[in-house]
Amino acid sequence: MSPTKKLGKYMRHFLTLKDYTKEEILEIIDIALEIKKNLKNKVYKKELDMQTLGMIFEKSSTRTRVSFETGMYQLGGHALFLSNRDIHLGRGEPVKDTARVISSMCDMLMIRTFAHSMIEEFAKYSKVPVINGLTDTYHPVQLLADYMTMMEYGIHEKATVAYVGDGNNMTHSWLMLCAKMGFNLKIATPKGYEVDSQILEDALKMAKESGAKIKVMNDPKEAIHNASIVTTDTWASMGQEEEKEKRKQVFKGFMVDDLMMCLAKKKAKFLHCLPAYREQEVTESVLEAHADIVFDEAENRLHVQKGLMVWLDKQRDK
Repeated sequence: MSPTKKLGKYMRHFLTLKDYTKEEILEIIDIALEIKKNLKNKVYKKELDMQTLGMIFEKSSTRTRVSFETGMYQLGGHALFLSNRDIHLGRGEPVKDTARVISSMCDMLMIRTFAHSMIEEFAKYSKVPVINGLTDTYHPVQLLADYMTMMEYGIHEKATVAYVGDGNNMTHSWLMLCAKMGFNLKIATPKGYEVDSQILEDALKMAKESGAKIKVMNDPKEAIHNASIVTTDTWASMGQEEEKEKRKQVFKGFMVDDLMMCLAKKKAKFLHCLPAYREQEVTESVLEAHADIVFDEAENRLHVQKGLMVWLDKQRDK
């Protein structure tokens, strides 16, 4: 979504990485790295002093709530938890009316919801920046944390990432990140569970500019071969509970185990956005062997989202 002029200032939303340049993504992560360094040294800069973050949750979450709420507090602001059971949005009020009201009282908003069209409509009518905490189509804050982690481990440049699993919001976000940053991405999904064709087409167009190489397939072993990073996600996302047993059958052969990891590069790393369902999409042995990076990845949600909020706030001063 392009910048919107509000009250004489240009405002940015963060709905998908498609809207951001490589330079802007790196700017956000650089701020996050500095914030993380300061936090480890017990240095707290109140860069969002007295500001309020409204957090709308139509989908529940552990990492999203804790990271945004803690992050806003550490930046000197306050976060409000708003579930769809607590506000009129879940009881018939139009999205545009809720957006107009809440954005007149908060300095920034984060939404975790189902339909991506909902957050797009909300942003259209919001007076303040809107952050996508997750939709069924994209999960961009997670990919900021993933790339920040890749940078910290020195495996971001010329990386070959293998994603094995469902063609879901994580897969779509990996496509956007890859196309922007210029690394290689191989995606393996079962037949019938491929990525959205329009999102893939958009990513392939952007990849021509960045030099990224994208391949999609149905063979997980082919995807993982010679990869420097292997990643996956739960087979049944929130809202797909009724498909859980069916998906277990469909996704047989897509579990990342030790034998599959042996196909990757010798020092390949495993990433997971969590929660991880052991002995389904990943074995206990693989997850525990890579626990250091997986849980650094989880912690980086806190730091990178703080960096994002600071960056978005600064755009309003330009």
